[in-house]
Amino acid sequence: MLLSSQRNRMIYFDNAATSFPKPPAVISAMCDYMTKTGGNPGRSAHMLSFAAGETVFAARQLLAELFGVSDPMRAVMLFNATDALNLAIQGILRPGDHAVTTSMEHNSTARPLFELQKAGRIEVSVASAGPDGKTAPEQIERLITDKTKLVVVNHVSNVFGTVQPIERIGRVCRKSGAAFLVDAAQSAGCININLERDNIDLLACAGHKGLLGPTGTGALVISDSFDYTKIRPLRFGGTGSLSDRVEQPDFLPDIFESGTLNAAGLAGLAEGLKFIAAYPGGAQAIGRRERELAAGFVESAAEAVRGFRTYTGSVETGTVAFNIDGISSAQLAGRLSEQGIMSRAGLHCAPLAHQTMNTFPAGNVRFSLGCFNTEEEIAIAVKALAAVV
Repeated sequence: MLLSSQRNRMIYFDNAATSFPKPPAVISAMCDYMTKTGGNPGRSAHMLSFAAGETVFAARQLLAELFGVSDPMRAVMLFNATDALNLAIQGILRPGDHAVTTSMEHNSTARPLFELQKAGRIEVSVASAGPDGKTAPEQIERLITDKTKLVVVNHVSNVFGTVQPIERIGRVCRKSGAAFLVDAAQSAGCININLERDNIDLLACAGHKGLLGPTGTGALVISDSFDYTKIRPLRFGGTGSLSDRVEQPDFLPDIFESGTLNAAGLAGLAEGLKFIAAYPGGAQAIGRRERELAAGFVESAAEAVRGFRTYTGSVETGTVAFNIDGISSAQLAGRLSEQGIMSRAGLHCAPLAHQTMNTFPAGNVRFSLGCFNTEEEIAIAVKALAAVV
């Protein structure tokens, strides 16, 4: 447990794991739900249940608006990005199908895909990213066959912060007829994403990262043009609708939302989304702020810290992967933590990305900055790294 003196001087650089701190309105909305609303959304005919339903719908509507989807019911509420990726991957792919992904994926994509391949149900092809961590659309196009039903791409690497050209990859998918699933766990709330403009069929996002909501929230956002009946539900059960039947409802969002939703969490998520919408310049401006902080860190550390190394050349997001010669990433993160600087070390649940960038198996330290970080905190961190060396 952190002592109060440590908490007071804590610097948090682990926003790619979960954003912190949350906007005060997020916390207030969750408390209000737990103390004033409290009902189960869509399950009863009393005012508290109706109020809870309105809370959930507000989160749906804000997600749809953020990603350019006209029908809020196409924002399927789930528990995290991993849940959304599993629904899309396991729900779409059938025995004999083929899927294409990239060498920069998080295990939330890689594991369900390779589990299906291990079971002999599908075949998976991996498009290799270049030394800059980018995957050329031509690489993906060459791997697509007449059996390819799904292309899955990590928009922003959770380790290296590299941004994939999703609009161009989406064009390739449109041409081939393969469904295009984007893992936006690291980009939602930090990069302007529009499903129609970017040729995206399915977008998986986490509520607790760039969207500034609490853990236990996430969504699979389905484009207006995608036939959602191509996705087989993974969970079956109570939805509060068609209660006279034992069959699962076949309409959105109920077909994919069995069981009670995390309504308290979604109350908080709605406020996180409102914070992004009200931020001058929106998600794009938040991402620019984070990128400026990250670029400032890299420039200062390269000058002040002997043996400092990064891996991608340019800084595209608020996430920076680095090492210091002669010090393991675990050692370095531990020393930083002792000084109240929170980062992450190791392989970050992304072995494919580390293999691609030649940081496997040693891994690296990751600083992932958020919109609440400051230049002063960057200066303190650079000084701390120099002291460790």
